[in-house]
Amino acid sequence: MKLIIPMAGRGTRLRPHSNTTPKPLLPVAGTMIIERIIQTFSKTLDRTIDEIVFVLGDFGDEIRQKLADMAERNNAKASFTRQDEALGTAHAVYCAEQYLEDEVIVVFADTLFDTEGKVTVDDADCVIWLKEVEDPSRFGVALHEGEKITGFVEKPSEPISRMAIIGVYYFKDGAALRSEIKYLLDNKITGHGGEYQLTDAIDRLLKAGKVFKAATVDEWLDCGTIPAWLETTSVILEKEKHRVMGDVSGSEITEPVYIPEGVVVRNSRIGPHVSLEKGTEVNNSTLGYTIVQDNARIDGAELKNSSIGSYAQVKGFKGAAHLGDHSEIEG
Repeated sequence: MKLIIPMAGRGTRLRPHSNTTPKPLLPVAGTMIIERIIQTFSKTLDRTIDEIVFVLGDFGDEIRQKLADMAERNNAKASFTRQDEALGTAHAVYCAEQYLEDEVIVVFADTLFDTEGKVTVDDADCVIWLKEVEDPSRFGVALHEGEKITGFVEKPSEPISRMAIIGVYYFKDGAALRSEIKYLLDNKITGHGGEYQLTDAIDRLLKAGKVFKAATVDEWLDCGTIPAWLETTSVILEKEKHRVMGDVSGSEITEPVYIPEGVVVRNSRIGPHVSLEKGTEVNNSTLGYTIVQDNARIDGAELKNSSIGSYAQVKGFKGAAHLGDHSEIEG
């Protein structure tokens, strides 16, 4: 089965980090967002994903290689296609039209999710992953009777359903989805924001008599903004309870934290809710509720509610900072 991941967007709400790294490749406690999604499928889906199709924008060979390596680690082949112009979710999926055959899963890599037990896709033409939310007016929602989905509403003004569509979809027949998206494109049928919406293509499949089933998730975590990325990292740290593996001396560590092998911490106070990626060095500093990416160096700083990029350097700064890769800040 193929997994199709549209990820051509620049992730502007995660700048400065997304200036150099596509949003789905940013880490959450040592593992890229996109790899955590794939691992969730391996754990919860009653099918095996053997090919991952990445719909990319203007990303270089280094990004492709990272994605290919990640696919190989998860026993899948990597394939690549491009979306040169952002025309909506349906258009993004259609950029992988040559791969829309047989069974496919489409996932938009903005969020992490988890559920207990296995998700079965038997006896359904389509499965939509859903999460109950307090404010359905912010989301596309599904109407349903038991497990069977009966309709879709985009950002309802009245709470006719609290089951939000989280951006994960299974299709037994990828060619049928391709045909419905092509109909939207050929007839210039746009939806919210004047863009081609995947929910419009799915609604056409539903009206054509396809059987839709709901798969509910227990956890749905946003990674689309810096505050959300920090919050999601905190939740994952609480859940996974990593052991401190780095070289730590003369320091006070308040869990939960992620300090893997290859990290050096000297005479510092770290935590809670701090994630330090490999190659990072921290000296004489205090860090809380902070993400530090690989090979950064922190000296004499006090950071809270911060995100520090790869190979960045922080010297003597006190407060909150969001520093891009290869950048420097001094207090």
